[in-house]
Amino acid sequence: MKIASAQEMRDIDKSTIEWFGLPGVALMENAGRAVAEKAISLLGEPRGKIVFIVCGGGNNGGDGYVAARWLHNCGARVKLFLAVDRAMIQGDALIHLETALRMGVECFDITEPRSMEKARIAAAFADLVIDALLGTGFHGELSEPYRDSIELINSAGRIVLSVDIPSGVEADTGMVREKAVRAFCTVTFGLPKLGLWLYPGADFAGRIEVAPIGIPAELLTAATIRQTLLTQEYAASLLPRRLPDSHKGSFGHVLVIGGSRGMSGAVFLAAQGALRTGAGLVTVAVPAGIGQVLEIKTTEAMTLELPETLAGGLGNEAVKLAHDFSARTSVVLAGPGLGRQEETMDAVRELVTMMDRPLVLDADALFSLSGHLELLSASEALAVLTPHPGEMARLTGLSVRQIQSDRIGVARRFAMEWKSIVVLKGPHTVVAFPDGEIYVNPTGNSGMASGGMGDVLAGMIAALIAQGMSSHDAAVLGVYLHGLAGDRVAANQPAGMTAMDLAEQIPATMRSLMV
Repeated sequence: MKIASAQEMRDIDKSTIEWFGLPGVALMENAGRAVAEKAISLLGEPRGKIVFIVCGGGNNGGDGYVAARWLHNCGARVKLFLAVDRAMIQGDALIHLETALRMGVECFDITEPRSMEKARIAAAFADLVIDALLGTGFHGELSEPYRDSIELINSAGRIVLSVDIPSGVEADTGMVREKAVRAFCTVTFGLPKLGLWLYPGADFAGRIEVAPIGIPAELLTAATIRQTLLTQEYAASLLPRRLPDSHKGSFGHVLVIGGSRGMSGAVFLAAQGALRTGAGLVTVAVPAGIGQVLEIKTTEAMTLELPETLAGGLGNEAVKLAHDFSARTSVVLAGPGLGRQEETMDAVRELVTMMDRPLVLDADALFSLSGHLELLSASEALAVLTPHPGEMARLTGLSVRQIQSDRIGVARRFAMEWKSIVVLKGPHTVVAFPDGEIYVNPTGNSGMASGGMGDVLAGMIAALIAQGMSSHDAAVLGVYLHGLAGDRVAANQPAGMTAMDLAEQIPATMRSLMV
């Protein structure tokens, strides 16, 4: 499913109106009716129920006026409050407001003296609160009476239904600058908006329902919309086929380069991620000093001992051996547990420039690229980078706050500039491609906030590449599977989840997509 920015959605609405001839007033009617239908499903029998609706003066408010009329007609006791002077309302919104008033909807102006207190009383006794204040056009700081209106909605302690996007959430970034409506459910129109799936906005949206309002399908699936929300159906379509007469050589060979003294766990977890995602063969290339440890820990994987530094990391002497061995493999994953010794970082940078295999770069391999991003362009291999926000901040020179306030924009610009695939990890991971394409992943949960999860993910992506998938599809599917496996664990174990718990769940998760 495509996922739209505010401007993209405005362009879609404009094309619907101007090219296809569907009037804006009709689109607003359809949107408001969808909100009313959801409200009725939340209320059960609407007759006699109190519905508090607070509206702004724009199209979002217009949707609220339509919903108010439909609910009034169904017998609900609608209390409609306006957060703007009536004289400021115009266009399609004004048409629907006037219709609602003529049909007897009770309406108040919050901007009038003492009206805010009336609104508080109405909200406190309501069976349902509908937020139709701001919509997707909001950006920046809240003004009055919007600030007080949002506070009123949140303090009422009622079930809240937001129209299109919770008021106070920025549609393109999910940022909340001050406060935002905390919705139980959000009914959005045509396509989901980016801010509904990017945190912190995703935390305010509640359940997200996408309502059709008559927009032509060809506009909703246009190639010009470069963001896609991953779905189970799409992920299932990407799963690699496993023919009955296959053998271990059929499913590729993953080379994992990593580990250092005191950090053997990371490379072990990466190997487990690769094995459990279906790689036929996995070799872990590690400093000789921890080779025996990995021999014991990774029963199903092979080990390649490489020359080490005095501090127990990989040194320059390891580069040729690792490169020569990589010719026998399908994909190279570098980074888990490598450490940050200068000689090790030099070795990683040399390997990146030499490799002609598909590359997955994680953890300390990303650290080595800081200040040396030109190596990505010089390499023959298309690299998949898997940074968390802190690692992305180091790579870009931005702060973590700047990264998190524009996750899609930052990931997209980096991928395009350095011709790499970027998996920007975090709640609802973003996958960005050199052509500007973006995927947003809806799976995953807070139980996955523990050490080693990224190592497993890197191994999963490498395993999918080894099985013949493109780096593009492997990154997308790997991210979705990783989050879904975490969700399966969290169903019974919401806290205390380990990376190994998740890894063990991968085969069953893949099987669940095949049904």
